[in-house]
Order: sequence, then C-alpha cells, then structure tokens
Amino acid sequence: MSKTLVAYFSCTGTTKAVADKLAEILDADTFEIVPEVPYTKEDLDWMNCNSRSSVEMNDRRTRPAIVGKVGNMDGYETIYLGFPVWWYVEPRVVDTFLDQYDLSGKTVVVFGTSGSSDIAKAVRSVKEKLKKGTKLVTGKVLNGNPSYSALKSFVESLPL
Repeated sequence: MSKTLVAYFSCTGTTKAVADKLAEILDADTFEIVPEVPYTKEDLDWMNCNSRSSVEMNDRRTRPAIVGKVGNMDGYETIYLGFPVWWYVEPRVVDTFLDQYDLSGKTVVVFGTSGSSDIAKAVRSVKEKLKKGTKLVTGKVLNGNPSYSALKSFVESLPL
C-alpha cells in the first residue's frame, strides 16, 4: 500500500484521466468516488435549474450516497482530492466522501478540472469541511489532458 491516495470524482472521464496519471506519477493508490445513483447526461445539465446537479448544488446540505469506502484511510499520509468544479466548488458527492473520514494529521491536495472556473472557492469550501489539524494544499485546475511532464512539474511544485 502506498502512503499516498488519489481520491477523485469524475462524471465524464476528464478528472479520472488526470487522477490516473497523477497516481502513476506518485506511485499512489486510487479511490474513485462513485455515486450510488450514477449521473446521467440530463442530471448534469447545469443550464436546467431542475436537473439533479443543479438541485444538489443549490442545497449545501445535500450528500448524495456513494458506493464503497477507502479500506485503510489511516494508512495514508497524503490525499490528492480531485473533482470537476461545479458552481465554483466541489460537487456535493465529494462532500459525502469528506464527511466519511477524519483527515486530521494528513495532507490534502485539492485539484480540479473545469471548463472555465478556477479552484480558489472550491479550496475554501473543502477547507470548511476538513477537521482541525488537516494540512490543506491548494493545487490547481488541470485541464486539457495534461502531459505526464506537466503533472510531474505540478507535483514537484507543491509545498508538501
């Protein structure tokens, strides 16, 4: 078991592709945050205020159920947490993941994918959900199918 975990949520495969490359570079384990009820294309229609994602994002208390748990979270020192940025923050299904674990004493590196949003508000939102004693490192939005060398440079630039 690696001491690093790349945990990620991905609907379209974009975040998964980045997470898989990061895991390879870091020689890390991976955990995909999978919603119990998968998102459909209609669910992800952010232009429809009645779509599932819009309804979830409009209620900060929403916690969609997820499938599975990390087998031995205590064994990890560093967690890279990746997700598509929705409404400038992490999707609520990521909040479900964060609610399940006490990450105090660990380092959490946030990274995202997005068509147009930056990650600053998402990092603040994640920080609100972490317990005291968790070191939070601001990553960045990693779009456009970044190369291994670009991701390696990103990893090496982090203040861990």
